[in-house]
Amino acid sequence: MTVSGYSRQRVWLHWLSAVVIIWTLASGFYVASVQVPAQLKQTVAFFNVSLTTVFIPFFIWRFFAFISHTKLRGVIHLSRVEGRVLLAHLSIYITVSVVLVTGVLMMDRPIDVFGVVEIAQPLTQPAFIQLFFTIHIWACVLLSLLVALHVGAVIVHEVCNHRVLRRMSFCSKRRNEHLE
Repeated sequence: MTVSGYSRQRVWLHWLSAVVIIWTLASGFYVASVQVPAQLKQTVAFFNVSLTTVFIPFFIWRFFAFISHTKLRGVIHLSRVEGRVLLAHLSIYITVSVVLVTGVLMMDRPIDVFGVVEIAQPLTQPAFIQLFFTIHIWACVLLSLLVALHVGAVIVHEVCNHRVLRRMSFCSKRRNEHLE
């Protein structure tokens, strides 16, 4: 696997994804596990449903940007490290996809997007809604672990002076070279 650099588009999509994913995971787990007023729980749920609904097309765009910028030489020819990197990134993309799809399918009411648009509830059978709710929770747990591993890998790369964060910054490549 070779990566043809990080375009400004990919950097923006990465950081947008990071903010949305970390916010929704942290706030969702917080209101689910800590005693909070019902109004706060409802506000967080409303905001997170709206935010992630708006995020879905950006995530699809990001996934296609990842695929179009990543050239696969064939699994047999990948080095061990390249194979792990590809597996880690694909695991994150697949898990985010499961979280987003199950988040929509578990809705037991219409999806209100910031009070601007209302999307019909896709399922009405309580057993299916409960099934997708359960899958959603476990996918969120898995995504939390994958995000922690991803952040840990970035820290390891930075400590080893591989400058991953600099390559994923909003600075241009020329500006990054000038900073060294």
